[in-house]
Amino acid sequence: MMAQISLTLPDNSIRHYEAGITAAEVAADIASSLAKKAISATVNGAHFDLAWPIETDATIAIHTMKDEAQANELIRHDLAHIMARAVQEIWPDVQVTIGPVIKDGWYYDFDRKDPFTPEDLGVIEKKMKEIINKRDAVRAEVWDRARAVQHYTDAKEPYKVELIDAIPGDEPLRMYWHGDWQDLCRGPHLQHTGQVPADGFKLMNVAGAYWRGDSDRAMLQRIYGVAFSNKEKLKAHLHMLEEAAKRDHRKLGREMDLYHMQEEAPGQVFWHPNGWTIYTELQDYMRRKQRAGRYVEVNTPQVVDRKLWVASGHWDKYQENMFIVEVDEEHAREKAVNALKPMNCPCHVQIFNQGLKSYRDLPLRMAEFGSCARYEPSGALHGIMRVRGFTQDDGHIFCREDQIEEETALYIAYLTSVYKDLGFESFRVKFSDRPEKRSGSDEVWDRAETALLAATRKAGIEPEMNPGEGAFYGPKLEFVLTDAIGRDWQCGTHQVDFVLPERLDASYIGEDGNKHRPVMLHRACLGSFERFIGILIEEHAGRLPLWLAPRQVVVASIVSDADEFVHEAVAALRAAGIRAEADTRNEKINYKVREHSVAKVPVILAVGMKEVADRTLSMRRLGSKNSEVVALDQLVAELKTESTPPDLL
Repeated sequence: MMAQISLTLPDNSIRHYEAGITAAEVAADIASSLAKKAISATVNGAHFDLAWPIETDATIAIHTMKDEAQANELIRHDLAHIMARAVQEIWPDVQVTIGPVIKDGWYYDFDRKDPFTPEDLGVIEKKMKEIINKRDAVRAEVWDRARAVQHYTDAKEPYKVELIDAIPGDEPLRMYWHGDWQDLCRGPHLQHTGQVPADGFKLMNVAGAYWRGDSDRAMLQRIYGVAFSNKEKLKAHLHMLEEAAKRDHRKLGREMDLYHMQEEAPGQVFWHPNGWTIYTELQDYMRRKQRAGRYVEVNTPQVVDRKLWVASGHWDKYQENMFIVEVDEEHAREKAVNALKPMNCPCHVQIFNQGLKSYRDLPLRMAEFGSCARYEPSGALHGIMRVRGFTQDDGHIFCREDQIEEETALYIAYLTSVYKDLGFESFRVKFSDRPEKRSGSDEVWDRAETALLAATRKAGIEPEMNPGEGAFYGPKLEFVLTDAIGRDWQCGTHQVDFVLPERLDASYIGEDGNKHRPVMLHRACLGSFERFIGILIEEHAGRLPLWLAPRQVVVASIVSDADEFVHEAVAALRAAGIRAEADTRNEKINYKVREHSVAKVPVILAVGMKEVADRTLSMRRLGSKNSEVVALDQLVAELKTESTPPDLL
C-alpha cells in the first residue's frame, strides 16, 4: 500500500493523497478548470514542475499565468531552451552550455566558431516563433549519471559532461525535452512550447563570456533576451530601456562635460569644473542638513595600519576588497602593512574613545564626508555608479540601547526630507538580517534585529524582509528609491551594531557610575556622492534642478551690438549668486541655443537690439520650444529664488 501524504492548500484546507502524486493531478482533483490553466506549483516554498512527484507532507499552491512571478520565470526558462534549440537547428555544429533566467529575461552561452551578428538574432527570433507555434510537448526524465554522461559524450557536448560533474551527487539529473530537442536542466518548465507568448520576447544583444567565468577557459558567445507575459509589457520594458539609454549618466556626463575616467586610474573619477560644481553644491547641502540634525563633522585618515582592521574584524571579513599599502618604516624589522580605508566606522570609534564619555554625551552623532577605496573587479566598474574611489556622506550615532528607537525615527525623518528635496517623494525600506558570515553571538544579533525592527515599525514603516543581507556586524535597513522610469536604486542605509563597540573597546560612564558599551548606529543617506550624482543625472535626464545645475544660465547675443548688455546681464545675475556666463561668439543664435541645450543648460537668455532697447531678455527654458520676454530686474529676482537650495528657501 502506498504511503499517504497530506497537502495543505492556500485556503488552509488539507487533502490526502498517495505519495508520488504530481501537482498536475492535485490541480485536476481541485477543479478541472484549474487543471487546464495550471502551469506550475509551489511545494514547501520550492517552485515545482507540474509533472514532478510530491513525496512528503507539504503546503502547495497551484500557479496559473496570472501569477506573474512564476509565469515569467517559466516563460524565460522555456525561451532559453527554445533559443538554444533554434540555434542548433540553424547551425547544427554549435555546442550549447548553460542558459539561466536573469532579471527581465535570460541568456544562453554558445560555443560557435563564427561570431553571431545582429542579423543572426533576427533569424534566431524567427525560428523561435516557429518552434513556439508548433506547440511541442515538454517532458522530463530523471537519468543516472553514467547514462547522462554517455548521452552527452555521444552527442559531442563536452560542456554538458562538465556540468554533470559539478552537480552534487544527491541532486537528480533531469533531462528535459522541448519536442525532439533535449537539455540538462533543473526545471521547472511549461507543458508545451505554445504556452510561451510568441510576441512577448525579444533577443537583445551578443556578448563574450568565458566558460565558468574563468579567463583561462574558452571564450563563448552569450545571447541575451528579455521576455514578459504579453506584448504590452514587453513594449513597456523596451521603452524603459530606450529611456535609460537616453539618460545614461556616461553619455550625459560627456555632453555636460562633467567628468572623465581613464585607464591610469581605473574606477576613479576625474571631476571637471561642471561636475565638481554639482558635487560641491550637493556636499554643501548635506553639510547644512547634518548641522541642522546636530551632527558633529570629523575627518579621519585615508591610510590606517592593519592592526585596527584586524581589531575591527574587517581584515578577516573584508580584506579581499581592501587596497593594501606596505611601507618600509624606519628602524622596523619588517614592512608595515596598512590599508586604504574601505569604510570610516573603525576610525570614528577611535575619535569616540578619546576622553571619557558620559551617558549625558549620548547620543553623539558623528558625520564625515569620508573618502574610501574599495577594490571592485574591472568588469563590475560602471561609470560613476560603480567605482573604486568614492566619498560617503557617512555618519555614526553612538547611543544607549534605549535610544535606538528614537534615533532611528529621527534618521528616517532626516532621510525623508533629504530625498524629498532631491526630487524623490517616496521610497521603500528593506530589512536585512544576519548574514551567514558575521561577527557576534546569536544573542547579540537577536537584540540588534529586534531593536531595529521595532524602531522601524514605531516610525510607521513596515519593511520588506531581505534575509541574510545584513552587514557582518549588524542588521540594516536599506532605503530604495524608484526613479522616473521605474528603476530601483538602493541608496541610504541604517544599521544597528553591538559588535564593533565591543571589539574596539568603546565605553561610556552610565548614570550608575559604571562603564557601559554604547550602541553604534551606522547611517548613510546618499551613500556615495559619485553614485548618487549618477542617479540624479539619470533621474532628471541631465536636466538638474536649477540649484544643482553646474551651468545655470547662458546669456547669448543675437548680434554683436548687444554684447555690452549681455555682459551687464551676466554681471547682475552673478551678483545675485547665479552661475551665469556670456556667449558673444560670432555664431547664429539657433546654433548657440542648440549647443547649450545639448549641454543641458536650464536657462538660455537671448539678447538682440530690441531687448537692449527695452532692457529685457528673451528666456527659453530647457525642454521648452517657447520663449518669454522678461525684464532684467524681474528675471534676476525670479532666478535668484529658483536657484536657492531647498533647505535655504
